[in-house]
Amino acid sequence: MKTNPSTFDIIIIGGGLAGLTSAIHLSKNNRSVLLIEKNDYPKHKVCGEYISNEVLPYLEALDIDVFKLNAEKINRFELSTPKNRVIKSNLPLGGFGISRFCLDYALAKKAIQNKARIIQDTVTDIQFANDSFSVKTKQATYLSKIVIGAYGKRANLDVQLERDFIKNKSPFLAVKTHVKGEFPEDLVALHNFEGGYCGVSKVENDTINLCYITDFEAFKKYKDIAEFQQKVIYKNTALKTIFENSKPLFDVPLTISQISFETKNPIENHMLMCGDTAGMIHPLCGNGMSMAIRSAQMASLLIIKFFDGDLKTREALEKAYLKKWNAEFKSRLRLGHVVAKLFSKNKLAEILIQGLKVFPFLLPYIIKRTHGKMMEVK
Repeated sequence: MKTNPSTFDIIIIGGGLAGLTSAIHLSKNNRSVLLIEKNDYPKHKVCGEYISNEVLPYLEALDIDVFKLNAEKINRFELSTPKNRVIKSNLPLGGFGISRFCLDYALAKKAIQNKARIIQDTVTDIQFANDSFSVKTKQATYLSKIVIGAYGKRANLDVQLERDFIKNKSPFLAVKTHVKGEFPEDLVALHNFEGGYCGVSKVENDTINLCYITDFEAFKKYKDIAEFQQKVIYKNTALKTIFENSKPLFDVPLTISQISFETKNPIENHMLMCGDTAGMIHPLCGNGMSMAIRSAQMASLLIIKFFDGDLKTREALEKAYLKKWNAEFKSRLRLGHVVAKLFSKNKLAEILIQGLKVFPFLLPYIIKRTHGKMMEVK
């Protein structure tokens, strides 16, 4: 339990889906939790904003009802190639669409209700010594027994921790915007174009989320986002129809660069990594948000066991987390790499679509392999 204002049982670095769900879970179990997030809430983020229904039992256990937040129910999937070949499928588990602006804000409010402390600050240094952590921010220093890293795809902390993936530049750029227009509420679409792909789905308030990822080398040939969209993305007729017949809600689209899909370690310097900080599945597989929430549950359950004495040592905690993380996500990430690599080759993508049409059972199978089963609440 908390012994002084600067000491906590658990410090969580990053207030996205993984960080916030961990904060709710752990604070519900009477653990003192500090969450450090550099941004305020609510805030839009570059994200596909489709979540598999596999997480619903867990969110409900955390007292989060996404449909009271007006999330859209999604049960159909559509995939197109750069040459406009289309294949459709039902989603085996289904999912829902909700913006990060809405969901993160609701999760943050719930964490605060559960007496987790959330501060807006930036972590500048983390030290581990004598079986505890010292976390330094721009404004203060905090101590804890456990640290969860949930700060997203790429951060200065990765440089400090000398993580292997951060040493290599990544060629990927992502762009996200919200628009008003016509699009089915129950559909999530993934439309490929030369050098990338764009996810499309409805979120709350009858809003369409458009989020695409592309190779930066291909993107920089054009003077700006508008020209890239007109000359590259619009070659996919489905995307052209959506973009040209909708009204942008953002003054300018959100962008993020240096997105890395390289292998990451789920444990660094005794920190338990969650969500994109531990490993990022290609958006082509559309399940990164669910994976972030599921990893938060795994970490939280094991941390509770550690404080309750069921896991006797830090080494036992770390081994248990690594084992569970690999069992749950390693094959998903591997398949995500394979699928993304295949669809990055346009001619091969066209052949694959034809194959999926001949063997229609394969698409739901691939979807199942990149998604999990319904989460158990423990």
